[in-house]
Amino acid sequence: MQMDIIGVGSLPIVILIGAFSGAIIALQMARALSTYGASSQVGTIVSLTLVRELGPVLSAVMVAGRNASGIASELGSMKVTEQIDAMRALGTDPTRKLVTPRLVATVFMLFFLTIISDAVGIAGGALVSVAMLNLNATAYIHSSYASLAYGNIVEGLTKAIFSGFIIATVGCFYGMRTQGGTQGVGKATTQAVVVSSVFIIVVDFLTSRLMISIFGS
Repeated sequence: MQMDIIGVGSLPIVILIGAFSGAIIALQMARALSTYGASSQVGTIVSLTLVRELGPVLSAVMVAGRNASGIASELGSMKVTEQIDAMRALGTDPTRKLVTPRLVATVFMLFFLTIISDAVGIAGGALVSVAMLNLNATAYIHSSYASLAYGNIVEGLTKAIFSGFIIATVGCFYGMRTQGGTQGVGKATTQAVVVSSVFIIVVDFLTSRLMISIFGS
């Protein structure tokens, strides 16, 4: 159920963001590269930028805005209405019942959402490059595929795994420690989105630095 809520529910916004990200990158890079007569490299830049950086980060931020807030508000509502205390009184572990499914679902589904976002973004870049910029479709596809080394793919998907872990843990953390009634639920929801988004960016930088030292450029 959590995979459906987190993954399938986030699919439309991830596809939309991915497609327009690829289209915008292609549009801007084609204009810049045409100055140097290197318009054929648009596909390379689009695929590398999306797979390494923008695909994982934008997907994670969108999922954080939608699901970190949802997790925090849902668990926070249960906390302030003493449902979590009732679970403990009945001998049920709230962490195992409430936190673990959301953590596993977020990490698992964000991994595949990132792959979808990358693919749709590259397709969006191809559409703009061919339809609006009159670039060669075969050259775009070939340059996009040829530029993706093993390290680039590993870097992007590693970021997705870390981001999924951050979104779920931050959302659950603020949800489980909510206090102060409905006002506390709103505060926890806001904090979950802000903190998870900041952590995603920070961990993205650290992961990029690590991957560069492992795989090189």
